[in-house]
Amino acid sequence: MKKNFKLYALIWAILLVAFNAVVFLVRPVIPGFVVQYDARFWVAWAFIFAAFIGNLVCAYFAFQAQNLTKLFYNLPLITVSRSALICMLIAGAGLLLIPNCPAWIAAVVCILILAFNAIAVVKAAWASDTVEKIDQKVKTQTFFIRSLTADAESLISRAANEEVKTACKKVYEAVRYSDPMSSDALAAIESQITLKFAALSEAASAGDAEKTKVLADEMIILVGDRNNKCKLLK
Repeated sequence: MKKNFKLYALIWAILLVAFNAVVFLVRPVIPGFVVQYDARFWVAWAFIFAAFIGNLVCAYFAFQAQNLTKLFYNLPLITVSRSALICMLIAGAGLLLIPNCPAWIAAVVCILILAFNAIAVVKAAWASDTVEKIDQKVKTQTFFIRSLTADAESLISRAANEEVKTACKKVYEAVRYSDPMSSDALAAIESQITLKFAALSEAASAGDAEKTKVLADEMIILVGDRNNKCKLLK
């Protein structure tokens, strides 16, 4: 992600240099018009520069993501800060070109725009953090069934004979289509399922078809009971 930030920072630097080159080196081609470097000019320029810095800071924190999922959640932070920069550029450019405009008017306009955009950035950061926490919570709550499904699928390939494999397939299908969400209220029955599956794995690996069938049926019943409790909790 650091490489991406370096590329972003390079583009940012080019745009900042281009902006300052236009402001200080290129005179507007307007007959009789002369750029006045008064207080109003410097106020507008300072706020535009602050918007540039704010955009780079937001990009820096966004690209601190350790994986693509986190970066995806942080993209609104970059988008909002970029929109804020564009708004400030438009408003600031207008103030830069308006001669004899009181400095306090330029300051008030820029402060209002900056405050509005700062609120938008904070909301984007809050939304990113909230979505990430929800995603982590969902991953935690679905881990039991996802893990059990993977183990049940693996057990099929380790079945010693066709009878055992058939019983394991029934368990796999029952687990595969179970409600993925877990909760503290399901801890007891999920613990029973874990113990039952461990016994099933031993029987299947040993090729004990009769015991495997019995344990598979008991496992399916426990999974069904868990799903019924899931419905009651919703």
